[in-house]
Amino acid sequence: MNRRALRKAKNGIFLSLSLGATLTGLACLTAILWTLISHGVAGLSLHLFTQMTPPPGSEGGLLNALYGSAIMTLVGILIGSPIGILAGTYLAEYGRTSRLSTLVRFINDVLLSAPSIIIGLFIYENVVVKMGHFSAIAGALALAVLAIPVTLRTTEDMLNLVPLGMKDSSAALGAYPWRTVVSVLYPAARSGIVTGLLLAIARISGETAPLLFTALNNQFWSTQLNAPMANLPVVIFQFALSPYKEWQNLAWAGALIITASILILSISARVILAMLQAERGSGR
Repeated sequence: MNRRALRKAKNGIFLSLSLGATLTGLACLTAILWTLISHGVAGLSLHLFTQMTPPPGSEGGLLNALYGSAIMTLVGILIGSPIGILAGTYLAEYGRTSRLSTLVRFINDVLLSAPSIIIGLFIYENVVVKMGHFSAIAGALALAVLAIPVTLRTTEDMLNLVPLGMKDSSAALGAYPWRTVVSVLYPAARSGIVTGLLLAIARISGETAPLLFTALNNQFWSTQLNAPMANLPVVIFQFALSPYKEWQNLAWAGALIITASILILSISARVILAMLQAERGSGR
């Protein structure tokens, strides 16, 4: 066999292996989604969004868990996203090559890949233990810590993509650096920053481990941020392990709601990013 035929044979083998791996992954994802949809749709009803989590052996809904998840996710994003955006702005515009920026990027990379249960234990030790009880605010703080590295990385990358000429033009007109950031860079990178926020929401909305150590759960309706609050991930975890059919149906329905929400957020982020890239391409 000559060298050309050998290369073609190797190329065909690796293409076949890559295609097989891709099909295997898609088959697994399809099986997971089909199982989730087939079981979750059966549990969907109007009661799911109008009634509280029921006692064992009774029918009910997930209203308090949906409310708790929405509130803690919202508070977590409101706390974490400004920190991430401002830190990303510093890394992109003020301290690109400083030692502090190198350290911040390293810590941010560690947080991006850190298990969420570690974050939950950290907040438990420093917030829950000192407060003396579980609370929704502790859960929101844990989610905020998870949201910071996502928004930081996205903000830095998007600001680095802004053409240098726009910054120079603003400086040539006598604008202060902060004015350039607020009036030029942020509007130019707005779509990318919004994409990062959507990805951060998708990242934290399905987390269970941090909330087990911080917000715990609540079987009843509660609007007190300084008290344990029901949340969808923990309710799914508890109901899925129970022997009661009604709780298991609610767990499947809750899992379907979370999955659909994350898919919608992820698709929205991808669409915004694609629009941003197309806008940049047409601008060139």
